[in-house]
Amino acid sequence: MGVLTEDRPKCFTEFKGKPLINWQIEALTTSGVRDIAVVRGYLSEYWDRADVRVSRYFDNPRWVETQMVASLACAEEWLIDDECIVSYSDIFYTAASAKKLVATAADIAITYDPRWLDLWRRRFEDPLSDAETFRIGDTGKLLEIGGKANRVEDIQGQYMGLLKFTPLGWRTVRSYLGSLAKWDRLDMTSMLAGLLRSGADVIATPIDDQWCEIDSARDLAVSSGGRRVK
Repeated sequence: MGVLTEDRPKCFTEFKGKPLINWQIEALTTSGVRDIAVVRGYLSEYWDRADVRVSRYFDNPRWVETQMVASLACAEEWLIDDECIVSYSDIFYTAASAKKLVATAADIAITYDPRWLDLWRRRFEDPLSDAETFRIGDTGKLLEIGGKANRVEDIQGQYMGLLKFTPLGWRTVRSYLGSLAKWDRLDMTSMLAGLLRSGADVIATPIDDQWCEIDSARDLAVSSGGRRVK
């Protein structure tokens, strides 16, 4: 993101006139989420002066040397107590997409975009340079995620960075993590792939509404014009 994130966390990047985090909070609260917590890492002190209303902060003091799963585990107090929707902080999505995830009857669930290719073609010269394998079964169970894809035709969708865990689902995650010698540098996609290998069920819910991922200044320029996959 270059200079756009020199003085602030990425979720405070302006998107269509307001910070990404504001879009996320609006989508989540509209979808029925009661309380919102933030796991802070990079420039955590920025939140102290930001005009953002959340219920709770968790902190990952080791954010430099760890990855997303370690940050997620910092919020275990909530994850083990109640059903939680987990959102990456650098994505935009609508309340309709969040509502679909909330309504998904599963202990571990994710949303995905089955019509991902249009967006990836605008984000990358070669969509396969970033797109990962994604396969689901007839019942919506995730079969594969996160591998190197060789053909666009083999990719059934792209994971968005929006997840759901029930307390039982989180205990399944903790059991899997406990089987690993080291997991503090594990990213979320790799964790999901590991859960599948361990025999856990992950349900994939398709969305048909606007969304985007902001990984670069180019993403911001491409996505700010809006996109509808219908």
